[in-house]
Amino acid sequence: QVQLVESGGGLVQAGGPLRLSCAASRSIFSICVMGWYRQTPGKQRELVARITNVDNTNYADSVKGRFTISRDNAKNTVYLQMNSLKPEDTAVYYCRADHPVYGYDYWGQGTQVTVSS
Repeated sequence: QVQLVESGGGLVQAGGPLRLSCAASRSIFSICVMGWYRQTPGKQRELVARITNVDNTNYADSVKGRFTISRDNAKNTVYLQMNSLKPEDTAVYYCRADHPVYGYDYWGQGTQVTVSS
């Protein structure tokens, strides 16, 4: 079992920055694809950004150029730097660790991000 613990959420004004962190409890972190997802009430959870174990990244169109995902395998931690935040970025943000071959698929408990206009 892997535990993922997100931190860094909170209330921020539109245009401001926020950095989310997700720490994993086990060293399998280094072989997993790490992703950030978000969800608002009544909507499906959506991918925000993901990073592979060789640092390939992809982003949702809505956050390209504003958000940056990165990982530190030595600290078993993945980050999401969010800049130029917009009210529509308001959501619960979840961290995910998965490996399509080994079948790992773990989620964090979520952290609330609220962007005020």
